[in-house]
Amino acid sequence: MNSKLIIRYDKIGDILYVDQCSPYPEQESEEIGDEIIARLNPDDGNIENLEILFFSKRLGNGSA
Repeated sequence: MNSKLIIRYDKIGDILYVDQCSPYPEQESEEIGDEIIARLNPDDGNIENLEILFFSKRLGNGSA
């Protein structure tokens, strides 16, 4: 298993991505809480990617 995480931020969409691997079409998506989307491995159900929506609002100052 690859333990390296890639973190990227989409300023226009205000989404923080935390990736263990590149997203792929076979992954299942599930909202796991307060506008956080998990992308799951279709074989074992492990979380491989997270998408944190409206990220800058979570920082408290409204800008990232």
